Amino acid sequence: MTGSEPRTSRTAAPLTGPAAPCWVNLLTSDLDAAQYFYGAVLGWTFRPSRMSREFSVARRDNVPVAGIAAGASAFQVAVAWIPYFAVADADTTTARIRERSGTVAVGPLAFGKGRAALASDRDGAVFGVWERTEPSTAPPAPADHSHAWLRLRTRNAFDAAIFYGEVLDWASGNPGSCEVAYVKDEVIVRCEGRPLARISSGAVESAPDPMVRPHWQVQFPVADVEGTVTSALEHGGGLVERRPVHHGSEATLRDPAGGLFTVTDVRTPDISED
Repeated sequence: MTGSEPRTSRTAAPLTGPAAPCWVNLLTSDLDAAQYFYGAVLGWTFRPSRMSREFSVARRDNVPVAGIAAGASAFQVAVAWIPYFAVADADTTTARIRERSGTVAVGPLAFGKGRAALASDRDGAVFGVWERTEPSTAPPAPADHSHAWLRLRTRNAFDAAIFYGEVLDWASGNPGSCEVAYVKDEVIVRCEGRPLARISSGAVESAPDPMVRPHWQVQFPVADVEGTVTSALEHGGGLVERRPVHHGSEATLRDPAGGLFTVTDVRTPDISED
């Protein structure tokens, strides 16, 4: 279902509050091949998970940045990067998802030091939720650089913000809750004051192209987009899209197993125009 144990360390900062993005996980078909590709392209190293030899933790500068799990074939799902959101109660959250016409595919199930569920919103974008039930013994990640952030490409950004706001208690005013800001035709999600995700309109639910269908896009900051694209192509990946964005550039790549991810030299998702 998931890869390595989600860890409330950072997607862009060490966050402990509920509803914040807390982990990204690649569900793939071949663990060794994925480690080879992402190690070569993004410079990651890997540590086997204590829970299973089919899971590993990707690390950069000795800090955990992502999980990789060889479970796509077993669960008969597409290879994909999946974001996880920290929640106080996985049962309550999954009930909210169903009540708002989302789908809960797996869980909540006990997993490592918590409970996890895999779900999709009402437009079909896949995401996970994670409830920690035991304290973490891992040291906090450094607060001076980002490892990943998220962008939801969806049918209607404002409708999606309402869905996730109701499911995850965004903009609730509760301690630690994430806030949303409406900027032009997008929504910016900030947790503990830090921008972690953008929600953009324009996706088409029935589109045959997975880039056009609603989906959560995992974005990894890199120093050199062009160099990363070249490395991905040399190691069996593919270029899906390259485009200039406000204050930089980004490229969406496909790994050899079909997993989509984006690399960018923009240092924060808190931008209001492309």
